[in-house]
Amino acid sequence: MKLKLIPLILAGTALLYGCTQEKAQEAAPAAPTVSKEDAVASVNGTYIGKKTLETLEKEISERSQGQSFPKEQLLEELIQRELLIQLAVQKQLDKSPEVMERLATIRNSLLSQAALQDYLKSNPVSDEEIKAEYDSKMANAGNEYKASHILVKTEDEAKKLIAELDKGGNFAELAKKNSIDPMGSEGGDLGWFTADRMVPPFSEAVVALENGKYTKQPVQTQFGWHVIFREDSRAVTPPPFDAVKEQLRPMLQRQKAQAMIENLRKSAKVEIMLPPEPAKQPEATQAAEPTDPAPAPTADKPAEGQPSETAPAAK
Repeated sequence: MKLKLIPLILAGTALLYGCTQEKAQEAAPAAPTVSKEDAVASVNGTYIGKKTLETLEKEISERSQGQSFPKEQLLEELIQRELLIQLAVQKQLDKSPEVMERLATIRNSLLSQAALQDYLKSNPVSDEEIKAEYDSKMANAGNEYKASHILVKTEDEAKKLIAELDKGGNFAELAKKNSIDPMGSEGGDLGWFTADRMVPPFSEAVVALENGKYTKQPVQTQFGWHVIFREDSRAVTPPPFDAVKEQLRPMLQRQKAQAMIENLRKSAKVEIMLPPEPAKQPEATQAAEPTDPAPAPTADKPAEGQPSETAPAAK
């Protein structure tokens, strides 16, 4: 049976990273050798261990969002990799400075990760810590707002719309007729949102409004000029603790790990050998050299960038 190979050796370096790390461990003097009983294949007398196959299988599943491949395909990849490794050793590439430096980098990465994992295993994040973080975040959850807006290109257009609203105009109808925003057809309705989901000038205007009021001055953002109507507001309903519990755990783990590293840094004797970078000197401002003025437009040839008298006006 001819197996279609997964292109891991030449194109899938990231996919094989975990296996490369394992190989680096196997290459270390203290690494245990694979016995025949624990092997899934032999390549020129060198055994490929069950654990190596399991590691590759796990890596692929994690990095391809649950996609799996037949073990025969994965094993063939490992066999090809072993053949390449043996070829590299035969040519003494493992003794080249470049390869030795990369192996040392992989080893250091493994050891630093192992130290972090060991610390977090000995100092796990408790449910009480997660609950305290949840309560802290939910206490500052703030409000959410229900608002509509009319977006136009110019400030004058926005001022005219505000004048119409002052005369009793219907906000939704004005939005449908004038707004260039896609939600204009829905009367400008934006639904419920928190202030952090909008650009600052817009959210600041919404927060400053009272329920049932619209902005008396146009609000400018990078999208144009807005007239905003705040319909309602309410306190944000927090998600249930159990729904976000496992989302908070990794964040608290990172905080614990960072605190541990900072303590190690404070208690260590560290000497910086890297010479400081020279301060950047501000570039001298040179006076702009005078240039020839642009030629004046003639009656039959307008200046570049200007419409001719017969060009249709932009709509």
